[in-house]
Amino acid sequence: MKRLHWYDYLSINLFWLGLNIRNTALGSIFMPYLVGIFAPEAIKNTALGGMRSAGLVIAMLVQPAAGMLSDRSTSRFGRRRPFILVGALFDCLFLLAIALSQNYWALLIAILLIQFSSNVSHGPLQGLIPDLVPEDQRSHASAVKSIMELLPVVLVGLTIAKLVGAGHLDLAIFVTGLSLLVVTLITMIFVKETPLPEKPTTPFWPPMLRVLGMLGGIAIGAVAGLLGGGLVGGLAGLITLAFANQSTALSVGIGVGGAMAMLVAVVAGVWAGCLGTLGQEARKQSAFVWWIANRLMFLAAVTSLQGSIFYFVMYAFKLTGEEASSLTGTLTSVIGLFIIITAIFSGWIANWVGRRRLVLISGIVAALGNVLLLVTIWVPQLAIVYVAGTIIGIATGLFMTANWALGTDLVPPGEAGRYLGISNLAGAGAGIVGAGIGGLVADAINHYYMGLGYFAVFAAYAMLFTLSSVALLLVKGTEK
Repeated sequence: MKRLHWYDYLSINLFWLGLNIRNTALGSIFMPYLVGIFAPEAIKNTALGGMRSAGLVIAMLVQPAAGMLSDRSTSRFGRRRPFILVGALFDCLFLLAIALSQNYWALLIAILLIQFSSNVSHGPLQGLIPDLVPEDQRSHASAVKSIMELLPVVLVGLTIAKLVGAGHLDLAIFVTGLSLLVVTLITMIFVKETPLPEKPTTPFWPPMLRVLGMLGGIAIGAVAGLLGGGLVGGLAGLITLAFANQSTALSVGIGVGGAMAMLVAVVAGVWAGCLGTLGQEARKQSAFVWWIANRLMFLAAVTSLQGSIFYFVMYAFKLTGEEASSLTGTLTSVIGLFIIITAIFSGWIANWVGRRRLVLISGIVAALGNVLLLVTIWVPQLAIVYVAGTIIGIATGLFMTANWALGTDLVPPGEAGRYLGISNLAGAGAGIVGAGIGGLVADAINHYYMGLGYFAVFAAYAMLFTLSSVALLLVKGTEK
């Protein structure tokens, strides 16, 4: 494996920039904007949450499958780049389908298709650094990768979101596709892969069965969450009914039940998924399992906040869809900027404070920022929104670096790939838990008291931030 120059770090990682520009634009701007147009007002949060959840299920299946197929590829163009190219080209085709959508169901089909094609690229892309970067240079390559993943949050807010805000949705989608094509072209030209001489004999299906085990864990968690949430919510509603009217009792029951459903779905889903993939080893590695629970709670809160902020600012500031796109983009840029700045220095901070302690602090700080955001439901001041976004951005930057480093400390020696691969349970499960349940809760409570649904959901996310720190207390085995 040859030594790399500084520009090799850029070429190997540049596709991450285009991929995450597409992901951020789609998830934060295009989907909520178009669902707001196509779905009835009363169910738009549910419609958006269902769309996100369905897409994440596809991602959980396609991404590892494409990655493992690329491991076996003997193409003369290399193992990874053919998948990256095909996925990107279909991405552009399905972006066009999104632009041409005339109703919710057409949009849903386009979103599911682009989730498929995007993950055809995403899975193999993760193999470029292990394939091409010498081990002693991987920390530098990974640092560049992190920047390429975070930078789009700022770029999309300053460009694509502003185009949608000005009423130029088609141009915004075109710019998104063009950026993806440009980085794909650079990757195909400047990244050099050596073809695999013969196909590996490693079986394909055992790893895929582990993926299905994770998916099954999420399904079990969802069912347990609905049952637990329904029971606790029903009890809370009955107690409230003794002191208030039926609408208030129903709202309290739905809000409390939704928060409990999120919590139970995380804990039950993580344990079911780990038992399904690790078997009895999961009981012996309980610290690792609780680390995933910590990660899932935090990511469920922060990613769901990112997805919910569009409709929240529409309500709080009485905005049109275009105005909400612009404001969401600005807020996302502020949060993204502080995530990047904090992530750069979080390694040094973690060495000083300790990884475990820093992860714990980040959950509490994010919860405080989230609580501050709740104030704007009744006091709609942009300054409060930006301060809250800054606090959440700082907490997220600290969490992203320190949490992953903590996870690498917890895995058994020589099994990092197997164990850390299970962290996909946290990545994909986060959106399903937060957006899927949160959308239902927001619409149900808004039916009785408009705006209170957003308060209930954001309060549930603040609870998840807080409990992510509580879960960390069960992570034993490292004091770093």
